[in-house]
Amino acid sequence: MPESNVVPAVPDGVLVRVQHFYAHQMQALDAGRFEDYAATFTKDGIFQHTPNADPAVGRDGIVAELHAFHRRFDGDPVRRRHWFDHIALTPQDDGSFHATVYALVVTVRPGGKPEIAPSCLVHDVLVVEDDSVLTRSRRVEHDQMF
Repeated sequence: MPESNVVPAVPDGVLVRVQHFYAHQMQALDAGRFEDYAATFTKDGIFQHTPNADPAVGRDGIVAELHAFHRRFDGDPVRRRHWFDHIALTPQDDGSFHATVYALVVTVRPGGKPEIAPSCLVHDVLVVEDDSVLTRSRRVEHDQMF
């Protein structure tokens, strides 16, 4: 990691591509398009979104994990929106980027007020090549678990 007072440079356009990628990735997740969401990971991608749980590995594993996790909302008319912001990118020696992202999950039910829970810090390794951005790994830290 660079010194704390040095902001690492990233190639022109990479941050915009990553923001665009995250927008589409989160919209797929929030719409329940889990196969589309999993396709935003490398074939051997790792996804750990629940504290103290084993990570899901590979696209099929990610899809299975998301279906299992979202069963808790069966019969609950809820909308969830994932908000990613403050994206900090650090180039890695292998050409990938480490991304640290602030994330809020907004939950709303019919007639209710939006609730923000949880607040998270997301640690991704992103592979940015040619016309694609893919997530190699994601680890989510829930702020209330400090």
